[in-house]
Amino acid sequence: MSEERPASEPPEAEQRATDADAWATACAEDLASEKTRRRAEQGPPPGSAAEELRRFVDTVADRLSGLQSPLLGGLAGPAAQQAVRQVVQQAKAAVEPVIERNPDVFDHLAAAGSELLAAYRSAVQAQERRWTSRAADLDDGRPDRPDGGEGTGPGQRIDLD
Repeated sequence: MSEERPASEPPEAEQRATDADAWATACAEDLASEKTRRRAEQGPPPGSAAEELRRFVDTVADRLSGLQSPLLGGLAGPAAQQAVRQVVQQAKAAVEPVIERNPDVFDHLAAAGSELLAAYRSAVQAQERRWTSRAADLDDGRPDRPDGGEGTGPGQRIDLD
């Protein structure tokens, strides 16, 4: 005798369910590998605005602390470097608590900056369209044009004969 499946599920339905699971699994694997590839190419994704500000402050502090000042000479160099380090440490001590207490504020400020940039870009593009539009200049029938419809410049035609 041949092996028979239970009558409760037809073989086509079971096959479709297995295919759907295989498709979902393959998609998830592809997505994970693509994310891994992009992370390897581009580095880690940016964090919140507060984390980025903290990293920026740390980077600036490291750069300022490592500066050698040729203007102050060899004798004043170590004292000036110590003063710079002290100022940097004080600035970091003042900024850190603000970042810790208000991390959402920096996210909102970053979003507001993006909105301002979008508004500025829109205004500039609209102005550029007006500047480059030739529709107003093509209307030669206007009586208020100083050149009487002749030429494209704003000046008047002068006969030199």
